[in-house]
Amino acid sequence: MIRRTTLLMVTLVLTLCFSGQAAVAEEAASEAPEITEKQVQKWAEPFQGWHYYEDFVIPPRPFSDDGEFARFSDINVTDVPTVFRIPGEDRWYMSFIGFDGQGYRSFLASSDDLVKWEQEGLAMGFGPSDRFDHGGAVLGGFLLQSYRLKAPRLLKEHNGRYWSLYGAYPRQGSYEPRPGSNGLASSADGMKWQCAYEEPILSVHQSDVGEWEKDCIYQPFLVEHDGRYWNFYNAARGHTEEIGLAISEDLRHWSRYEENPILEVGERTSQRCADPKVFRDGDHWVMLYYGLEGGHADIRVAFSRDLRHWKAYPEPLYEAGGHPEGLDGKHAHKISLAYNRENDTFYMYYCAVGKKGRGIALLTSRPLD
Repeated sequence: MIRRTTLLMVTLVLTLCFSGQAAVAEEAASEAPEITEKQVQKWAEPFQGWHYYEDFVIPPRPFSDDGEFARFSDINVTDVPTVFRIPGEDRWYMSFIGFDGQGYRSFLASSDDLVKWEQEGLAMGFGPSDRFDHGGAVLGGFLLQSYRLKAPRLLKEHNGRYWSLYGAYPRQGSYEPRPGSNGLASSADGMKWQCAYEEPILSVHQSDVGEWEKDCIYQPFLVEHDGRYWNFYNAARGHTEEIGLAISEDLRHWSRYEENPILEVGERTSQRCADPKVFRDGDHWVMLYYGLEGGHADIRVAFSRDLRHWKAYPEPLYEAGGHPEGLDGKHAHKISLAYNRENDTFYMYYCAVGKKGRGIALLTSRPLD
């Protein structure tokens, strides 16, 4: 009787385990909630009609030959802006990378008004020579208190620290040397960041890597939702870049979504679909990303109800070449979006590449005084 009872209990446990796994698999493979073309058009309207700021907010050469940060004066490229706030502080912060021919390093700037930015110095530098991030770290996948579109981008504490996913490169001496990967960083104060684990959380060497991402993994963006962590990242096979998804329960161990990539290149984005930034807007999710067409990167948007299935708006929200000073004559991409409640204005920072080099420019939803 005891053996029969034990057998029944084991059978029940196994049944529950397998049924739970089946439920997760069924959830992942379920049909996407329908999003109509009319909804896409309506949801895209608030992200159109941007106004230019006159110059770079972070120039290609952000550090002078003298002063506190003179050792970084060789940096002549800035890229990948991400705006956030530290709990208890009134100022805004922006992480960005600087490149000097050696590799990537992440820096911080701060601002009171989201327009004038003061340099705060190095946030995260090169990893040791034998680690996956020796070529540099690109912060930007910060764990936030809220991912709503108009939320203040406040960092969220977890186990007494702040956390960020970051893009990482293995070697120095070139721009985005392959194969890139994703790492996990933490910080006690939101200013100085360190690698949390010596192994990458996503790499091309893992057993579940997809064919679409076999050559390089690029920048992550982190969302916390439904008791899980969601990593939206772009990756490459050859010269084609697309967007994928990985999910975690603890920030360290990640499983790729079995239907990756979640956003593929299309008719008007023939080479790249990359650098996703995801926010909640009412009853749906918004993904701002960039596409590449005819050698020019432009800013685009897609929408989802479940974070897995996405429908893209067919036209760019903002095309390269629009800035009157020629800042983005070649590329307009890699955005960061912040909302200022004081003037009811969105500030969209982006990497602008044009006649004045590669720096960080600004678009706003309303004209600035």
